[in-house]
Parts: sequence; structure tokens; C-alpha cells
Amino acid sequence: MLENTLGPLAACWGRENGHLAIDGQPLSKRIPQTPAYLYSRRCLDAAVASLRSALPESIGIHYAIKANPFPPLLRHMAGLVDGFDCASLTEMQQASEVADSGQKLSIAGPAKSRAEHRFAIENGITINAESVGELERIMTAARLSGQRARVALRVNPPFALKGSGMHMGGGARPFGIDSEAIPALLEQRAALAEGGIDLVGLHLFAGSQSLDIEAIAATLDAWTELLRDWQDSTGYTPGELIIGPGLGVAYHPGDRPLDLDTLAPAFARLGEALSALGENGGTNIDTRLELGRFLVAAAGVYLTRVVDRKVSRGTTYLVCDGGMHHHLALSGNLGAVLRRNWPLVAADHLDDAASETVDLAGPLCTPLDVLGKKQSLPPLAPGDWIAVLQSGAYGASASPGAFLSRDAAMEFLV
Repeated sequence: MLENTLGPLAACWGRENGHLAIDGQPLSKRIPQTPAYLYSRRCLDAAVASLRSALPESIGIHYAIKANPFPPLLRHMAGLVDGFDCASLTEMQQASEVADSGQKLSIAGPAKSRAEHRFAIENGITINAESVGELERIMTAARLSGQRARVALRVNPPFALKGSGMHMGGGARPFGIDSEAIPALLEQRAALAEGGIDLVGLHLFAGSQSLDIEAIAATLDAWTELLRDWQDSTGYTPGELIIGPGLGVAYHPGDRPLDLDTLAPAFARLGEALSALGENGGTNIDTRLELGRFLVAAAGVYLTRVVDRKVSRGTTYLVCDGGMHHHLALSGNLGAVLRRNWPLVAADHLDDAASETVDLAGPLCTPLDVLGKKQSLPPLAPGDWIAVLQSGAYGASASPGAFLSRDAAMEFLV
């Protein structure tokens, strides 16, 4: 993705006389001040629609709230998806406020509190159990609440999602129950039921942020093989299945966006395999893909303004009013081994030639506050706006907003 062009994001954002625009209006005229995040309803709609077009009708979509919990965005997503994955009490409360009666909710995380267990049980939210110890705590919570708990076993598989930016499965992990221990637990489902647990299904998640279509397809196939083995050995067929496919987003130079048309046969194969398993087990497997970043990343831009332009020993710096306290991932400090540039544009100079190379820094008193290194941009001056694309996921809520006690970034949904 070239740094001074919209490329595939032209479906979300437009040009208006050289300005980055939405609905014909420059973004710099649409919001009152920087730093700010701006999210596009139209782009959210397009992301969900394109994914649905690649999925068989038997597979639904869950939105992982942790990717972006901005309340107006969450309300909009409620009209697009089939349920929500939560990671805290607050996220369960948020999801409960916007979800309708037909949308299912689940909560994941390796250290859920008693309050989270209690809220989930009392509101019919599926708890993705991460350990045998958690199953025991859930039984205690169910007994104290006088209600049954909906539980799915989160599986730590014997494989990882190859090419993923973040491995969530394979090897030793704090997440999920090791796959070799799952059959014994499935054999104990009657005892779990006596303890107040309704074992409704399984939660399958091996990794995230993969741009490798073959690896994603192979991982989906590997999951169905595990399910088939467990059905043969224990007679268990899950009524519900939540799968995190790990679909990635192209952020950096050289990244190739996932082609959903190319991935569609793997989804079709998954649907067919699960249909056969369900038929063999005498039940319909209610299957949902859980995604966060893939649905919302392209729908967001982070907007910041140039405050100062300086030259230090041959390097030109643009010092901006926004930085890592709002957009930690942009600085490379949210899990990146090596920092790589993000797609950013001069928001009001799209038609100007990128004739100089600059470094972009934020306002914080740390050398970690980096927005860009050796980025090609038109000549910019204080007052000019920078737009960082692909910023709809893991932005404001995933950043150290209290660092140095600076103001929070504003957020808007348009």
C-alpha cells in the first residue's frame, strides 16, 4: 500500500479536491480538533458484508469487542453481526445493552473474576472455560447463583496458526485447556452437568493476524480433524462452536490483504465438515467465526496535526500533537518485534507529490513516541493534518491514555 494513496481503502474514504474525505466532506472539516479517531459506518458495513459473502449460510459472525469498544461503533455492529465475544465484565455489560434476544454472547480470558462468572451465569452468557480450575470456580458460582452455567471449553490445540502475528495456541499457553486433556473432560460431561454446568460447546482459537491463506485454511481443516477424533472417541458433538480464524489485516509495506474469494473454499469446506459432524451426532452445530480486527481496522483513521517542523543533524522531523498514548500500535510497542511503518497520508495534500522524507514524532517525552520513520510525504508545515489509516482496531482503548496525563483522543462515528 503506497503511503500517499488510498489504495484498497478507497471504498471507505474518498478524495475531495486533494483532501481525504467522507461523504464529500474533508475529514479536517468534519471534526473539531485533533488528535481524534474517526470511524466509518459505511466501511464497517462493507467489511461484514464481504465476509458474509465468503461464508456459507450455516456460519455466523461474532464481533470481538476488545478490538474496539467505542459505544456508538458497538451499537452499529449490533445491527451487523450475530453475537459478541467479551473479555471483561464491562464488555459483557456493554454487549448486553446493545444485543438483541437472538444474539449470543460469550466471555473469554484466563483469569475471570467471580463477578464476571456471576454476571455471565445470570445473563445466559457462555463462559469459555480456560482450565479445570475455572470449571470448578464456575460450578461454585452456579451453585451460589442458583442458576445453571452455559460453558464452552476453550481448546489449546497441538498446533499454532502459521504466519500469525500473535500465537494464541500450540505449545504451553495460559489460554485454554490443552487438547490432549479435552477427551477426559468430555467423558465427564454428566458430572459437569450435576455441578450446574451445561457444556454447550467449544471455543477454538489458534492465533491472530495472519495473512497466509494456506495457513488459515490448514488450521480450519485441523480443527475439524480434532472435532472428528473427539466425536469418535467420546461421542461428543458440540451444539455451539466459536472459532477464531485469525484473519489478518495488511498494515505495512509489502503486506498483501487477504483475498476472501480465495479463502471462501476453505470456509465452504469447514461448513460441509461441520454439517457432516452434526448429522452424525444428531444435532445442528451452531457455528460462529469470532473476529475483531478484521472487521473494524479499515473503518478507522487516526488524525493528528503537525505542531512543529525541525531539522536535527540532517533529519527532518514533523512533531505532532498525537502519539503513542493514543495509538500504541503505531509506535511499534504493542507486540511488534520490529517497528514497521503504517499507511499514513497528508490528509489535505493527497494530490501533492511525496517529495521529501521525514520522521514523525509525537508529543511525549520518550523516544518511543514514533509515528513514522523515513516516510515519504509532501512538504508539510505546522497546522497540516496527518491521517493514519487502518486504525479502527486496537487504537484508543489499547493505548496508555493516562501516560503523562495528556488529553484523551476524541472519537467519532460517521
